[in-house]
Amino acid sequence: MESSAPVLSTPAEHIFEDPTSAVLIPELRLSDEQLYLQYEIKRTVSEIREGRWKRVALQFPDDMLVDAPRVFERLRDGLKAERLQVRPPQVPAQVEDISNSLGDVKLDKQHTTEDAEERLCILADTSYGACCVDEIAAEHVDADVVVHYGRSCLSPTARLPVIYVFTSKPLDPDAAVSSFKQTYPDADSKVCLMADIPYHHHLPALASRLQAEGYTDVFQTSIIHDPSSLLPNRTLPPDVKQDAPESLREYAIFHISTPPTSLLLILSSRVRSIHIFSTDNNNTSSNAVEASTSALLRRRYALLTRLSTVPIFGILINTLSVKNYLSALRHCQDLITKAGKKSYVFVVGKVNAAKVANFSEIGGWVVIGCWESSLIESKDFWKPIITPFELEVALQDDDQRVWGGEWVADYGALLERERKGVSGGEVVREERHAGEGDCDEQASDDEPPEFDLRTGKYVSHSRPMGRPKQLSSVKPTADSTEPPKTSSALIQRSTKNDVASINGTLSPAAEFLRNKRTWQGLGTDYHEIAYERDEAGAIRGAGMEEGRSGVARGYAVGAGEVKR
Repeated sequence: MESSAPVLSTPAEHIFEDPTSAVLIPELRLSDEQLYLQYEIKRTVSEIREGRWKRVALQFPDDMLVDAPRVFERLRDGLKAERLQVRPPQVPAQVEDISNSLGDVKLDKQHTTEDAEERLCILADTSYGACCVDEIAAEHVDADVVVHYGRSCLSPTARLPVIYVFTSKPLDPDAAVSSFKQTYPDADSKVCLMADIPYHHHLPALASRLQAEGYTDVFQTSIIHDPSSLLPNRTLPPDVKQDAPESLREYAIFHISTPPTSLLLILSSRVRSIHIFSTDNNNTSSNAVEASTSALLRRRYALLTRLSTVPIFGILINTLSVKNYLSALRHCQDLITKAGKKSYVFVVGKVNAAKVANFSEIGGWVVIGCWESSLIESKDFWKPIITPFELEVALQDDDQRVWGGEWVADYGALLERERKGVSGGEVVREERHAGEGDCDEQASDDEPPEFDLRTGKYVSHSRPMGRPKQLSSVKPTADSTEPPKTSSALIQRSTKNDVASINGTLSPAAEFLRNKRTWQGLGTDYHEIAYERDEAGAIRGAGMEEGRSGVARGYAVGAGEVKR
């Protein structure tokens, strides 16, 4: 039986057709009362009126966009009703007639700015992660405030005030209590109750039931806006101080819903254990599972040893809304420069493999974003992506790189440690090449060699920028005819055009473009470009011509006929 040949291309008439199935899945729409409570319409209206904000941006995650029009209408109607209630009394008609007859007398009937109508807009697509406040998109519409819906990383914003509406998700309290009792049979166990933000409103009732069951050392956490806390964005038990992290290791954590991977890494070295009560509907088991991060930490440490000899780093700015992102950028640039390496800065939105694969000269990436989205774990990326904390560890010497399992995701905490000069946890934070025999006083060709710990091979291009020798403090006299001594560093070979430079500065990216890229753009296959020149030898420019106009199916050239 003969079979027809496979279709290897899409017919032209099917280009604009939706490839998905035509079967529509009915959506579970919230009732008006559920919508009013779920999105906290009353509280939002009240805070907008108290703040006297007139241009309001509504930011929804993708899974809540279906309710965005209805929330918009409820907020608009609620703000209008509040505005009418505080409107000043109208001027009587007879007073208007008198004022009209008196030409010089005017009664001010204009409403104050407080009574001006509020304008709402929906931010349909976020520039960065859904957990971050998209101040950039809000500023495009001149917003005075952003209403952020759904779970949030609670990173401090840089420009605009924010109203957070966390929304809520259902939880089976009986299953949660049963799982807690199975996990901690001892009633004297020290446990911190935590939950993902959409489930946080269930904690008070859960804590009350556990206290009724006889548990005396259960601490219910509360939400705060502090990612640098020992429990990020959560309050600490009364006997735990922020500057004494060792006291928190006596506590275990019972977490409702699966937390972000970055949060697991942060808590893994700070608490005794972490048990996760999954809220996934596909999970039929009600038992909490103990979280283990040892394999992930080993994999992250292997990335650091791989990047220790990388010559060129790319710095990904993954947010423009989180406070102090510019300070974190300068901190990373200083670390890379002190190590004799080169860095390039890229501002991106949502990071994906296709974007970063365009720059093959970059050996490793450092992402500056919120504390939740900075950890990128994927095999799709060609080169590893690390955090500012991991960069600090990677750029230390091999004999100094000691990692005891601590993890710091919030770069605000890193900047605070740098300011105080405190070494945190078990990670040695000495500056690279510090101390006796400082390599900063040596030329780059006199520095100790570097070897790849994975292969054992010598790496000759680990420090492309080098470290030129310090200039002597003895200044030559006017009568001195001895020429100044020059450095013997390899970067001096740029005078022979052996090393590419831009504005007199060594550029590893330009060197990579010249020697390693097989294609460098249109016209690069011609070694000499011929120009038309006039009698004086100057380049003759091309004359201006009127281009085509119209739609793609038929262009008009000037005033002529339409050409198809």
